[in-house]
Amino acid sequence: MSCAIVIPARMGSTRFPGKPLADLCGKPMVQWVYEAAVASGVAGRVLVATPDKEIVAACGAFGAEAVLTSAAHETGTDRIAEVARTVEADFYINVQGDEPLMSSPTIAAVAGPMQDAAVKMASVYGEGEEGDEENPAVVKVVTDLEGYALYFSRYAIPFARNPRKTGIKKHIGLYAYRKDVLDAFAKWPPSELEQVESLEQLRFMEHGVRIKMARGSAPALAVDTPAQADTVRAILSAQLGVGPGAI
Repeated sequence: MSCAIVIPARMGSTRFPGKPLADLCGKPMVQWVYEAAVASGVAGRVLVATPDKEIVAACGAFGAEAVLTSAAHETGTDRIAEVARTVEADFYINVQGDEPLMSSPTIAAVAGPMQDAAVKMASVYGEGEEGDEENPAVVKVVTDLEGYALYFSRYAIPFARNPRKTGIKKHIGLYAYRKDVLDAFAKWPPSELEQVESLEQLRFMEHGVRIKMARGSAPALAVDTPAQADTVRAILSAQLGVGPGAI
């Protein structure tokens, strides 16, 4: 089956304006994401979707395909739905542009369930760590016996009235979708659970779309603030064996 990886990215982050082009060890953040997506080996086409000409120009400078999309989109999923109207593929993978530590094997993992034509949407979970249960920034997922998501929440689910037999499943914000569910998402208004939890995947579930979960490895950190970018710089520098300012 053919796959396109789409990386939504925009300059207008409230907490970190210009985030996709923040320099991380000599490369803009979006380049780290793009290179991991290419290295996953699952996509015939990898492209950046953005409303900003600065990002298109930066992508051109490091050899990535980028397309201009509407500035009116409220979510990255809406942006990908626009791309899917002109880019043909059997399914599309959303790799968020603020995940420079996302691993290629985890990106490949979300493509696995989509080889079954009956699967309309897939995502990934990893192993929860100490402190994740009560951290609302860590999204938790519970699954049924077939591996489909039952619910996502910022709350510690399932509630541990009795001792847990296994740890929590930590949701990783990667998604794969068929075109028809992307088209439908763009037409549905934000749903009640989505707005309460601030989790857009719940819009799909409230409309009956089942999400098949695959196992992956959660990245150490996504980037929402300049301070987190500094932490990622240190992590990447350590991986490369150089000081943060050496590249």
